[in-house]
Amino acid sequence: MSDATHDARTQILDGIRRSLRRGELAGEARNAVDARLAEPPRGPSVARARLPQAEKVALFCQWAEALNATVARVGAADVPGEVTAYLARNNLPATVAMAPSPLLEGYDWSSQKMLSIRRGRGEGSDQVSVTGAFAGIAETGTVVMASGPDHPVSLNLLPDTHVVVLREADIVGGYEDVWERLRARYGKSRMPRTVNTITGPSRTGDIEQAMELGAHGPRRMHILVVRD
Repeated sequence: MSDATHDARTQILDGIRRSLRRGELAGEARNAVDARLAEPPRGPSVARARLPQAEKVALFCQWAEALNATVARVGAADVPGEVTAYLARNNLPATVAMAPSPLLEGYDWSSQKMLSIRRGRGEGSDQVSVTGAFAGIAETGTVVMASGPDHPVSLNLLPDTHVVVLREADIVGGYEDVWERLRARYGKSRMPRTVNTITGPSRTGDIEQAMELGAHGPRRMHILVVRD
């Protein structure tokens, strides 16, 4: 942590303490906080997601499709071809902005001679992005994106069409499972700057209560669920 960051953090915390009319925690109160941080309590989980893994995958696909995403269940060798086929089915250009992810680099993109790939963060002119996902949540059909050098957040938000590559093994029952995986992957002091939970394409019902897709993000989401 830089000196400037530390000073700003100290000022913020001191302001909170003044408003609470107390100083830093000590004694039993501090011990209670430390114990909670060391072993975070697990929140409630929804019964419908407490399933064997194969049924979690099926439930995830069901909910994702119910919420206007499209889903293709494929083998690893079929991922590049399915991306190209999806673009063709929807009359989209065979040009994508792809996350510079080691997970995605494991697929044979060179097999798609007509597919043009630019790796890096999203730009305003991008029509299609391809990203991985940290996890999928069976309970709600949600994909979870953890930001970092291998996954710029802009790829989740700027293009009109978002193609997500999600491994079956990364589909969990509920939200509490995601927080446990994040702590295990990154450590409590090095969490991602941003965690996006995305359930289907962007939408709003603010205008005359009519549902409009693509209001503040992609209007299409296509999820490739990759068999283990």
